[in-house]
Amino acid sequence: MMKNFTGHHSNAILQVLWDYVRLHHESTVTAPVFPVLLAFSGYLAFCIPFTLVDLVGHRLPLVNQYKIRKSRPSVQMMGQCLWQAVFNHLVYVLPAVGINWLWRPPAPLPATAPTSAQFLSGVVSCLLVFDFQYYVWHRLHHGNRWLYKAVHSIHHDYMLPFSWASQYLGGWELLTLGFWSNTTPLLLKCHPLTTWAFMLLSVWMSVEDHIGYNLPCSLHNIVPWGLCGGALAHDLHHQQPNTNFAPFFTHLDRVFGTACTVPANCK
Repeated sequence: MMKNFTGHHSNAILQVLWDYVRLHHESTVTAPVFPVLLAFSGYLAFCIPFTLVDLVGHRLPLVNQYKIRKSRPSVQMMGQCLWQAVFNHLVYVLPAVGINWLWRPPAPLPATAPTSAQFLSGVVSCLLVFDFQYYVWHRLHHGNRWLYKAVHSIHHDYMLPFSWASQYLGGWELLTLGFWSNTTPLLLKCHPLTTWAFMLLSVWMSVEDHIGYNLPCSLHNIVPWGLCGGALAHDLHHQQPNTNFAPFFTHLDRVFGTACTVPANCK
């Protein structure tokens, strides 16, 4: 009875939230640029706290003890990453959004919200599919010298990751990530609420991968059995680029022999 009550209660909360969105913000959430603004706003919001940590963390022993590397990003480095992200969105993403809108106008919003089970399973499924897509793409671009130099190498300009560097990407790479972020929920027939939650969570996990801190509250320290890679795994990828290709989870690197947890053991 308690389990059913909790499930019904969760469903009711999602329906109330969805009704509010439909009644008060339908024109906003159906605008072609809404997914872009949502993801980019999430990127800004998630990076700002870690910017403060990077600027003053060395004065706070409680925080500084979790720093993976001693080096810290400068304000100039942060600004360069932010400008690259803005440039990419203006030059590549917004035109792509316009083309997509002409090709496929937004569909009407559904009347009902997803159930809690549909919401959670949809978010996890999208993350797993995206993780696979990027693992294949990432490994291919590290394995081909021309692709690496032409497309992906800009992301490795910084050997020591920090939050803003999560979107320090070339235009083609950002378009690829955006394509998967938008089409994967469509292929899995996800509800818009599920899609938006997936997009924000994927941005958060990407930022967290790059923060350069092994914080106790990070997902890889909360999710059991080492299923999430997190900042430690991605820091090792920037040190040993032929390892830890998956963006979020660890199972693909383990299966295909590209996992690395200790620098000395990385090939």
